[in-house]
Amino acid sequence: MILRRALLGDMPALAQLNMTTVRTSLPFVPRVHPDDDVVSYFSGAFFAKAEFWMAEDEGGEALGYIAFRPDFVEHLFIRPQSQGQRVGVALLDKAKAGASELSLWTFQQNLRARRFYETHGFTIVVETDGQDNEEKLPDVLYRWRRA
Repeated sequence: MILRRALLGDMPALAQLNMTTVRTSLPFVPRVHPDDDVVSYFSGAFFAKAEFWMAEDEGGEALGYIAFRPDFVEHLFIRPQSQGQRVGVALLDKAKAGASELSLWTFQQNLRARRFYETHGFTIVVETDGQDNEEKLPDVLYRWRRA
């Protein structure tokens, strides 16, 4: 596995990885944007506001990615067939390396992600009914602090 900073040209592939992962691993999440809008968002506003890192196999295929700001993880997505292979750990460690504290949101129903974050030192800050997110699904805010 190779970790590298994602470039603007990687955004269409990472948007596709995101959409595929959500459809496969999170079937309870409703589609709220057409695919073209997701790709445009990744290549525009999202790329401009977050630092993206990706994990690739030796052939250059994306295994997963993380998008973060200094104190907040925006996205951490691992393609379904690579989940459970420490790709997420490597990417999360990249975000933790330069941070004293990180927060992130996930859906309450996403039990796999919740176990992952809790295993890696994140604790629950608040749970909501989801009325403030686009998907209108109950979510949970987690926070990690460097010891």
